[in-house]
Parts: sequence; structure tokens; C-alpha cells
Amino acid sequence: MNDMIIAAAQLRCAAGDIDVNIERHRQAAEQAAAQNVDFLLFPELSLTGYEPDLAEQLAITLQDPRLAVLRESAITHHMTLVCGAPLRSSDADALYIGAIVFAPDGTLYSYTKQHLHGPEAAIFTAGQGGPLLQVQQHQIGLAICADILSETHPQHAADCGATVYAAGVLISKKSYPLESGMLQRYAEKHRMVVILSNHCAPTGGWIPAGQSAIWDESGRLIVSASVDDDALVIAQKSDADWLGKIQPLTLTA
Repeated sequence: MNDMIIAAAQLRCAAGDIDVNIERHRQAAEQAAAQNVDFLLFPELSLTGYEPDLAEQLAITLQDPRLAVLRESAITHHMTLVCGAPLRSSDADALYIGAIVFAPDGTLYSYTKQHLHGPEAAIFTAGQGGPLLQVQQHQIGLAICADILSETHPQHAADCGATVYAAGVLISKKSYPLESGMLQRYAEKHRMVVILSNHCAPTGGWIPAGQSAIWDESGRLIVSASVDDDALVIAQKSDADWLGKIQPLTLTA
């Protein structure tokens, strides 16, 4: 994996304001491109904030014209973006917690959260997951928050050939030690690089832990962000080892 640079975006999300959040995502992608990032992962429901009570009115489809900005970013920067959003099914019968994938060739597709957390089940439908992403010559399996609590989820990704497991989450300060520890063990057990992208400011009544992070295939922590800074958490494989760095994000929206 010495030819791919991966990153988690840790950023503040404006509650219910898709336009502002799209602009923040665009700025993050632009700053990631300056670091030659190939794959950029955002937190759970990053385009709306984690706002389940607003999900019905905020839900979008892949055909939403507002997404054109991020599609263009992916094309321009030759970067795969994964952004969180409440997704409406094509027949409008189901509402999912989703991740929208913006591929460098202009293709959009989705991953939907398979394991809902507590009260989410009263609002959302459990999803079907999604395909592995191919970024350069590498296979990336996606996860959204509570998906990571089921050990069969990363196992399935590994069995399908994933070498990277990318989780967009909302993890609280209380839950972070347990859940980050699970991700570290998945990295070691399945010989996958694991990426965690978390929120860093209050959202939906939750106080997130920040500390977005990347672990290597042995479970070693490569790099981790602080609790509350907007930042890019970046990792690149050198000939000898993984190298990590934190790049502060400057967001003007």
C-alpha cells in the first residue's frame, strides 16, 4: 500500500444545514488534495450533523443537485470522498443512515448502515451495507458507527478482500476507549489498516470524543487527532513503515 495516502476528516458540522456542511466538506477536500490524499473519510451523518430528529426533512438521494459540488471535488482532485448523510430510498419508503461515495470518475454510490443504535431504529431502516471501494489497487470496506460493534462486520470486509476498513462514526468520550480498542484489535486480527473519522463538536445532544485515528495492519496506532480540533488525520506507507501526520483544517463556512 505504498502508493496511496489515506485520511480521516475531523470537523464540526452545522446542525441541519446541508449547504454549509457541503462547503466545509469541499474546503476539507481541497486541503486534503494539497496533501496528495487519495481517500478521504468523513464522520457519520457529516452533511447534516448527527440529527436523527431532523432526518425526515433533511434526507436526500444521490440525485440531489447540491451534491454536484462534492462530485466535482472528487473529479478535480482525483480523490475518493466518503460523506455521511440521511438517505432516502429510491421508492421513498425507507430512510437510511448512509455514506455517499464520490469516486474520481464522477460516479456516486452509497453504503447504508447495517446495525442501528438504540433509538435510531424508530427512525431509520437497517441498511444493506455496500460494495468494497477500489482506490487505486486497494479494496476498502466501509462501516458506519454501530456497525463496528458487530465483530462479523469487519470479518466480512476482510473475507471479501478488504485491506482497509474505514469507519465514519459518532463516538462519545465515554465510549471511545472501548470502541477505539475494538478497532485496534480488528486491525491486528484481520491485517487491515483501520481508519476512524469522528465528530469533534457537540451534535444531536452528544459530546463526541474526536480523536480520529488510523491504525496499521499490526494494530499499531499511526496517528490520532485531538479531542476538539478540525483536522485531517493522514497516513502514508513509506518503504519501511507507515508515516502519519495531523494537518489542521481551516474552515471558513
